Amino acid sequence: MPDRVIVGSDHAGFELKEKVKKTLERLGVRVEDVGTHSTESVDYPDFAHRVAEAVEKGRSERGILVCGTGIGVSIAANRHPGVRAAVAYDAETARLSREHNDANVLCLGGRTIEPALADRIVEIWLRTPFAGGRHARRVAKIETGSEQVEARSA
Repeated sequence: MPDRVIVGSDHAGFELKEKVKKTLERLGVRVEDVGTHSTESVDYPDFAHRVAEAVEKGRSERGILVCGTGIGVSIAANRHPGVRAAVAYDAETARLSREHNDANVLCLGGRTIEPALADRIVEIWLRTPFAGGRHARRVAKIETGSEQVEARSA
């Protein structure tokens, strides 16, 4: 489990982000919050890029983002090399995003997930290791595009 996680949200995810921070603190994880700090309307890509850049540059091993659905922040975060942002909406998607995809940014929907479920998702996501093996080959292809090279050389 990482000892530090960077978190961010837009206005629609603010309240759930605040609850997620409490979950992280309960688990003994240090939290860096890059905003937003209220429910005043803001643009979700601004906060998604802050979290993703910290993960991309190695300043944080993992990040958590919250917007209305988790989808917008995941799209923005995945624009960064080395970032594998996954929307999780239940325990199984949280587990598989780590086990199979080595997700390093968890995206949640502040309008779609109840706080108790978010608490469970966060804990599972933090505690689940990457399985490696055949999944490592697949995850490597995300960055390198080597599946395109293999297809052209076949």
